[in-house]
Amino acid sequence: MSKLLEVKDLAVSFNTYNGEVQAVRGVSFDLDKGETLAIVGESGSGKSVTTSALMGLVPKPQGVIKSGEILLEGEDLVKKSNKEMQKIRGKDISMVFQNPLSSLNPTMKIGNQIIEGLVKHQNMNRTDAKKRAIELLDQVGIPNPEIRMKQYPHQFSGGMRQRVVIAIALACNPKILIADEPTTALDVTIQAQILELMKDIQKETESAIVFITHDLGVVANVADRVAVMYAGKIVEYGTVDDIFYNPKHPYTWGLLGSMPTLDSDDEELYAIPGSPPDMLNPPKGDAFAPRNKFALEIDGVMEPPMFKVSDSHYAATWLLHEDAPKMEPPESVKKRMQGFANTGGEE
Repeated sequence: MSKLLEVKDLAVSFNTYNGEVQAVRGVSFDLDKGETLAIVGESGSGKSVTTSALMGLVPKPQGVIKSGEILLEGEDLVKKSNKEMQKIRGKDISMVFQNPLSSLNPTMKIGNQIIEGLVKHQNMNRTDAKKRAIELLDQVGIPNPEIRMKQYPHQFSGGMRQRVVIAIALACNPKILIADEPTTALDVTIQAQILELMKDIQKETESAIVFITHDLGVVANVADRVAVMYAGKIVEYGTVDDIFYNPKHPYTWGLLGSMPTLDSDDEELYAIPGSPPDMLNPPKGDAFAPRNKFALEIDGVMEPPMFKVSDSHYAATWLLHEDAPKMEPPESVKKRMQGFANTGGEE
């Protein structure tokens, strides 16, 4: 079966006064219809730049896609002009951004913001588009949609604004929905509602979702597969079960160890020491080595390849080499792995 989306060896850089920032360095992944892929990692790991490239939104001339392919049903989006990408954005690939207020036009009624996309991409007349907009608002759980259509963004709460943004993103029945930290600005209760909403909508529409987050805990009940990014590269890639039950990369251990759970206290939380590297001058060897207490001598010299753990699971760490010493995750990580197993993924 052909893949809906295939990203192959994608590299994105930004030219600054200080030099070239290598934001994304050889990222590859794929996506099937109806699947959710979560891309996780700290700020600056390259998650959002990767999805900006998928949307054709890498700012030019500073931003440059240096190499790679982004194949949407076999067509390379990297080769598309901005005018061609305008037809693809919204129709084939839509995006839900982190801050809904900045995504909405404050001078325009909510209904008109949904209708606009339907008229442009679906060739609907305004009467049909208005009817569809009301259906979309109802679908994302906004009460009294006929009345709310006539209101402005400032008249909605943060959670309701995010629902509106999701309605706009879904208006043209996109094949892929990119959600870039869509719940970060929301409180925990609303966050859970938005995540549940996205899961329900995916079942109805069969759209694929690329979910961007820095929080592994958020993806446990959302994703099918997880790509862990660090310093512009994917360092571990696998199913949710692979990542939560059998993590192999020390960076993934750190992310899991820093994830609070209902039965953990503050002392048990693990903090990854140091900070991500300067991508103006990426370190030689394994970029995570300076922060990794499990680092081997080779980590400072040579970058590790992607080792195959199973047919679905890969990790780029020298700890998986046959000659490497056997290392176990820290106790704090093991507790979270066990807690995840005990709750069936409901952490």
